[in-house]
Amino acid sequence: MSKSEEQHELAMTPELSPTESASPSDSFPNKMENEAMKDYDLQPEPEPVLDVPKKPASAYVSVAIMCVMIAFGGFVFGWDTGTISGFVNQTDFIRRFGSRRSDGTYYLSKVRTGLVVSIFNIGCAIGGLSLSRIGDIYGRKIGLISVIVVYVVGIVIQIASVDKWFQYFIGRIISGLGVGGTAVLSPMLISEVAPKHVRGALVSCYQLMITAGIFLGYCTNYGTKNYTNSVQWRVPLGLCFAWALFMIGGMTFVPESPRFLIQVGKVEEAKRSLSKSNKVSAEDPGLLAELENIEASVEEEKLAGSATWREIFSPKTKVLQRMIMGIMLQSLQQLTGDNYFFYYGTTIFKSVGLEDSFQTSIIIGVVNFFCTFLSLFTVDRFGRRKCLLWGAVGMVCCFVVFASVGVTRLWPHGQGNGSSKGAGNCMIVFTMFYIFCFATSWAPLCYVIVSETFPLRVKSKGMALATAANWIWGFLISFFTPFITGAINFYYGYVFMGCLVFAYFYVFFFVPETKDLSLEEVNEMWLDNVLPWKSPNWVPSSRRGVDYDVNAMAHDDKPWYKRFF
Repeated sequence: MSKSEEQHELAMTPELSPTESASPSDSFPNKMENEAMKDYDLQPEPEPVLDVPKKPASAYVSVAIMCVMIAFGGFVFGWDTGTISGFVNQTDFIRRFGSRRSDGTYYLSKVRTGLVVSIFNIGCAIGGLSLSRIGDIYGRKIGLISVIVVYVVGIVIQIASVDKWFQYFIGRIISGLGVGGTAVLSPMLISEVAPKHVRGALVSCYQLMITAGIFLGYCTNYGTKNYTNSVQWRVPLGLCFAWALFMIGGMTFVPESPRFLIQVGKVEEAKRSLSKSNKVSAEDPGLLAELENIEASVEEEKLAGSATWREIFSPKTKVLQRMIMGIMLQSLQQLTGDNYFFYYGTTIFKSVGLEDSFQTSIIIGVVNFFCTFLSLFTVDRFGRRKCLLWGAVGMVCCFVVFASVGVTRLWPHGQGNGSSKGAGNCMIVFTMFYIFCFATSWAPLCYVIVSETFPLRVKSKGMALATAANWIWGFLISFFTPFITGAINFYYGYVFMGCLVFAYFYVFFFVPETKDLSLEEVNEMWLDNVLPWKSPNWVPSSRRGVDYDVNAMAHDDKPWYKRFF
């Protein structure tokens, strides 16, 4: 080959880069890589997730006012708690409904006092189980109005009582039926209309209203205690009519549950309800997406047929597990010992010279009310699990000091031989710390978690059973506490301390985090079998990336004691 021909052939050959090879074996991986990149480029980009826009807290002021009106059912319960504790110490009430000694003086026996005070809780348990059904049939708003009417009937019977304690007793049972219904329907309606971003705080308003009712009930008793006739107790009872009228009037301004409206086929009304509570246009894409999710969830539940009580105890859809969790949380709320402090607090305050039990009650009521305000901030900022866990730890510490000082230091020379003012002051301080821990955690959060846990088809039944457990434990503690404290004094505090230790471990291993999730997403999380201690990292299917491993949320190979870290 001539030199000119050789140069021409070289010119026609493509020049290879240092990283390329002319051999067929070297070019094959590059072809595979190019094909893979080609396929990757053809994949469609993930569509943006449609969600109701999150707005600053100031935008939800009107929504908060509406939810406070719904939560006013808690005020009715708190008012009863605050007033009845004073009634049993008032002279006219004791003269009319107590027993007479041989010397002509009157008294209320421990048994009669326990029955008059505690039977209200049994009425509440029955009312929650029976009357909450009205909310499923006629709507949450009509249900709340109906149970308030039942409550008023009970108040009428109590006011009309002259000197028969069993008539007053029956009136408390009937008014308890109404309050039990509100304890189910109020948190339920709030959880279904509140935006998910602030749902925890708005459901916590129910507990805030309870503490407001307790505090104002204490104040009213203090204002009427100097009367010598039935004004002492009939005026506080008469004010119940004003609270009932306010509650019924407030129901005319709040929207109906969009989930109930969709359930009965009123989709356009449900859209307007969502628009009103989320403060967005009825045609907002995020709102329409949430409406579609609710419709899909309701249709799926309709296909399963009518819900029965048997379904509550079925583990297939995780309803049984949720039922157990709801009952345990509501039971443990009572076993944290809050009623112990509200009952026995007068004894501790007497040790430092506060002999007036009405003043003592007001002090406790003020602290309880203002500390509950903090829960409106903590519940949605830190989440349900963290608040419950840290609340349990704080209350355990308070009980350790409170009970130990009471047992060893309050009466240095024996009970009845004078008390230590320093020990009494210490116990008062830790009583206030306890109320702070309780009011910012277990007091509101049990209602929050129970209201957002159950699927729609069994929600009223599940919430009714869970709150019934709360009422029953409330009855047992308030009835037996006078007898127990009379026998073991401050050793009783160690019992509640043990319950709180158990509560900490129960929450860690069995209560999932539901912060910032819609009610439909909470149901999805339960069906995914997510481990509770991993639930804060769980992501709903609508917001998952391609690398999300849902199975990892349901398994943990760590030893149980390492899961805390």
